[in-house]
Amino acid sequence: MKQLLQKLAVAAMLMFAPTALQAAVKPGSFTTGDKTFLLNGEPFVVKAAEVHYPRIPRPYWEHRIKMCKALGMNAVCIYIFWNIHEQKEGQFDFTGNNDVAAFCRLAQKNGMYVIVRPGPYVCAEWEMGGLPWWLLKKKDIRLRERDPYFMERVKIFEEKVGEQLKPLTIQNGGPIIMIQVENEYGSYGEDKPYVSEIRDCLRGIYGKELSLFQCDWSSNFEKNGLDDLTWTMNFGTGANIDQQFRRLGELRPNAPKMCSEFWSGWFDKWGARHETRPAKDMVEGMDEMLSKGISFSLYMTHGGTSFGHWAGANSPGFAPDVTSYDYDAPINEYGHATPKFWELRKMMEKYNDGKKMPAVPKAPMSIITVPKFELTEFAPFMTAMTKPVKGAPKTFEEMDMGWGTMMYSTRLPEITSQSVLSGEFHDFAQVFIDKKYIGKIDRVKNEKSLTIPAVKKGAELIIIVEGMGRINFGRAIKDFKGIVGNVTLTTETDDVEMVLTPKQWLNVAIPDDYQTAIKALDMVKGVNDQVATGKVKGSVPALAFIQGYEGSKKLGDIMKPGYHRGYFTLKKVGDTFLNFETWGKGQVYVNGHAMGRIWSIGPQQTLYVPGCWLKKGKNEIIVLDVVGPKETVVWGQAEPELNKLQLEKSNKHNNIGDKPDLNSATPVATGAFKAGNGWQTINFGKTAKGRYLAIECLSAQKDGDRVAIAELYLQGQDGKRISRESWKTKYANSEDENGNHLGDKVFDLQESTYWQTEKGTSAPHLIVIDLGSEQNVKALEYLPRAEQGAPGSVKNYKIYLY
Repeated sequence: MKQLLQKLAVAAMLMFAPTALQAAVKPGSFTTGDKTFLLNGEPFVVKAAEVHYPRIPRPYWEHRIKMCKALGMNAVCIYIFWNIHEQKEGQFDFTGNNDVAAFCRLAQKNGMYVIVRPGPYVCAEWEMGGLPWWLLKKKDIRLRERDPYFMERVKIFEEKVGEQLKPLTIQNGGPIIMIQVENEYGSYGEDKPYVSEIRDCLRGIYGKELSLFQCDWSSNFEKNGLDDLTWTMNFGTGANIDQQFRRLGELRPNAPKMCSEFWSGWFDKWGARHETRPAKDMVEGMDEMLSKGISFSLYMTHGGTSFGHWAGANSPGFAPDVTSYDYDAPINEYGHATPKFWELRKMMEKYNDGKKMPAVPKAPMSIITVPKFELTEFAPFMTAMTKPVKGAPKTFEEMDMGWGTMMYSTRLPEITSQSVLSGEFHDFAQVFIDKKYIGKIDRVKNEKSLTIPAVKKGAELIIIVEGMGRINFGRAIKDFKGIVGNVTLTTETDDVEMVLTPKQWLNVAIPDDYQTAIKALDMVKGVNDQVATGKVKGSVPALAFIQGYEGSKKLGDIMKPGYHRGYFTLKKVGDTFLNFETWGKGQVYVNGHAMGRIWSIGPQQTLYVPGCWLKKGKNEIIVLDVVGPKETVVWGQAEPELNKLQLEKSNKHNNIGDKPDLNSATPVATGAFKAGNGWQTINFGKTAKGRYLAIECLSAQKDGDRVAIAELYLQGQDGKRISRESWKTKYANSEDENGNHLGDKVFDLQESTYWQTEKGTSAPHLIVIDLGSEQNVKALEYLPRAEQGAPGSVKNYKIYLY
């Protein structure tokens, strides 16, 4: 009996190996010493790989960790996305792909430490920066401030995370060595009491021994830096590293240095080319840091995929992110080594204490292709309608819906001439009158209005609004979806302007989830089967909307917005990339898994489908297309397509009709910028007034005429920066489109991106920014590129405000 019990004990140890091994590990320590981190009292350079467990299918977690280890990394750095763990208020999920504790145990099993960044805000190009949408049901909530309700929910969430992770801190024998307090708060505001309260919350959960740190940019970290926290900097490849740590060295000469986000690449947005960054810049930057004993976390080492509706959007303006989070990282979206990987691995060998580098693991799945197949089943939106709610237009949040589409309808009085329909539509609105398509209003293009024809009394106005990812960066994260505010129709009759504001609407929510799609498709299929057998005569009532759908959207056959379903059969499973370039815009589900967003404009035209979510035999695919496809066909290819644009017109802002005539204009400032990195402020001497800012770049600091600007701000009469939320590029006589260095980069809140002119174009170069409304301005702030030597820096300039 005793021998049997011993065997059972050994079996239990093997079955639960990660937990048992962790329990056997002795408690340790991780602290900050004199110019270095100390691991168990010994100097330690952090070489961390940023990966996000929700962006990786759980069966692939260990492979991705081993890939990071094969690069010579000694830690993984993870965000905790609040909104994926608490999708409904008070309902927490730390199971399956959300089992963050299991991910940390896998890291420890593979000899890796863990750095945790639990927010509550994380950015990460993730829906609402990780904050849950249901916070917005309280309309007056103040996010990322000491709003009582916000802080109450933050503390509950952090305590729930602590229940999962506190047993896994290094003091308890686990792999977690550091925890971050908030995230890049200097890019949001200045509020040390709020940051302090987050610190106190985390310290109360994890104890005084666990190291806490905060990250920010070198230009703003002092705004919220707390005396008792470790300060780390975030910057990208090519940056002047000594410059990035200069101020920190002045303030804390004996503190260890760490780049907590060294950006290996960049994220992609819909309607712009795929972003890439040179491997040489990344490798040289990391080599320089390691040679100087500087710790880092490589963001991203492996980006993965923002499955489902989790991709966010950037601001100012509205720039939604694509589904792929490939990030041009060394380990690509589907876990394979890239040329960047091999260059980085070779360099990292120098800093591996003379040991042999860990082996590169074999991919868990092979790549397969899928022959072209058609999706033959269809159900229109109407079959997924929820109960209509009467009243003024309501947001998604007011309808208790996180993601999906809203349909708004109202009856109009007679309008004998054209009118302009206006409002705030978040994010993609399609307008119909008596079921006839009139046009779209696209928030990505900063559109807020549409001209509609004369209508008869009683005409039905229908507006279908699809919500995309909520803004994840800056003050605009409070991003309500649907129709935000009133809708007006403005017309002129006998030179008299009339404004009509319909008050009586039917609000219908259509949630974005697999269960809704299945219910709609199965209902239509059931009725159609009865029609086919003669049990029911006539057509499906819900198809009435589609049968009346006509107008300019015809491309051969009518493009049907709604749910499309089809099947494909596999003899063997493997990773693949399903191509959707013939489709319109919407979401995709494969075998019940939410795969992500598609949009024909690109640059992403394929969706990564992990083989672990496929099966031998019959596989189901559902496409929710809010616009409608040209062809209802799909195929699986062996490589992703991440850089194919299908735009109506170029992204460039070179319409000659938008170029201002500045010949007779008087500049508000003339002169020359200083050479080198860092912010510069140009005072106008007196307050100037205007809606449009024009900067004429007459020459560059170094040989060659090519110029670049990373960021611009304007200061108002009070000396404070003017909000850039309504800014947009009106004109630029030269933009490097292939490098994604367009005019909007000068106000995208990102210091590592920049507007740059094309090679071979001669000075002067002109960029014109529409400020959205007339402003009183007394100074301009200018930031050149962050790389050493500030390449492309402007020298002589003229600044206009008109």
